Amino acid sequence: MESESAGSTVPRRQLGRYLRSLREGAQPKKITIEAAAAHLECSTQKIWRIEKGESPVRAVDVKALCERYGATAEMTEALIGLSRETKAKGWWASYGDAVPEWFDLYIGLEAAASHIQKYEPALIPGLLQGAAYMEAVLRAGPNLSEAELERRIKIRQERQGLLSRHFPEPPNLEVIVAESALRAELETAGAMHQQFWHLLKANELAHVSVRVLPTSAGPHRASVSGAFTILQFPTVNGERGEPPTVYSESLTGALYLDRPRELEAYRQAWAALSAVALNEGDSDDMIKRIMTTGEMRRP
Repeated sequence: MESESAGSTVPRRQLGRYLRSLREGAQPKKITIEAAAAHLECSTQKIWRIEKGESPVRAVDVKALCERYGATAEMTEALIGLSRETKAKGWWASYGDAVPEWFDLYIGLEAAASHIQKYEPALIPGLLQGAAYMEAVLRAGPNLSEAELERRIKIRQERQGLLSRHFPEPPNLEVIVAESALRAELETAGAMHQQFWHLLKANELAHVSVRVLPTSAGPHRASVSGAFTILQFPTVNGERGEPPTVYSESLTGALYLDRPRELEAYRQAWAALSAVALNEGDSDDMIKRIMTTGEMRRP
């Protein structure tokens, strides 16, 4: 399952970067996205999506673009081979439209990552949600039928399997969650209590770190960023693999950021969060205190 998950996303991103590099490095001058779209007789949006790795690519389209960009025969053949890998489907494809198109890319990247850093100011992250909490969060979203709700719960639980997989090794997961998320009140009796135990057990895993950002920390660099995830990827045969990527989600879509300046901004935000968040031991103590005293939302 893991290789299939990674294979459906990473080749798309690799192919997109190669094609963008060929387009921008074309001689005697750079070829615009508009010119590439005209050559392929498609929309500029399609070229943009191909270069961002957001969709599989037909071999015939890769061949046509390589010809337009002046790629060598060897490069063209390699990219045509890579294009065939972009059609591999991850396990989540069987859930159909229960996985939004913009989230499809993220699931594959998450499965391929070797290190994940997540900041969440409002909720417990999906990878660490207990069953009752998960259901409560999903019910708070768009109106879903019971069948749709069940499918989305299964998708989230399937994603959580990457933390316990044996091959490849599970990613290192660092989570910083705001104290206010721990004090939220849910209608489902016992949901938060179960969630607290879930977090404490997660913190016992060598590759998982759960830390709490106390309300007393006050404003910080990430105060205006909202929730975000930084994904880092393993090297391949001693060479650099996928570039680090920042993922930020909204109600209608998501941002995937991988330019050096963008990455640096979020790395600084993470460093600022890490400097004021409680360590793991103190975070566990706070979780236990809230759990045992029943102290939830403050007046």
